[in-house]
Amino acid sequence: MPTVEMTFTPLPAHVRTARLVATAVARRSGVPEALLDEVRLAVGEACSRAVEVHQEHCPAEPVRVALTGAGERFEVVVTNTAVGDDGMAWPPQPAADGQDPAALPAELGLAVIAGLADDVQVSRNGDGLSIRMSWPSGARAG
Repeated sequence: MPTVEMTFTPLPAHVRTARLVATAVARRSGVPEALLDEVRLAVGEACSRAVEVHQEHCPAEPVRVALTGAGERFEVVVTNTAVGDDGMAWPPQPAADGQDPAALPAELGLAVIAGLADDVQVSRNGDGLSIRMSWPSGARAG
């Protein structure tokens, strides 16, 4: 299955649409039914965080989502283009004395995603952050 790409205005209402599209593409890519809720929740968490960061730093820029179901993996990449530190540390670090409590929600969101996705990679891009998540799919490379 080719990559499905979508961009959306950073509004919380659009996160639901991203979750629905991700679930539909995952199903079509052969992700087992038992994992579809995990896909939906992880994509929702990643998109919600991207929307929050965009609203604060660059409300005119869209959030980007790429969904690929190729071979034996289904992969989702959520990219924000917000310039600046969004408070995310990877891998999530335990709270230390004197740590800014405002950073905890961002790290907690990544911990939730890591618990839902089979594999998670977080990387800084030139302007923001990409969260790459993947799950096994029933599709076989031909």
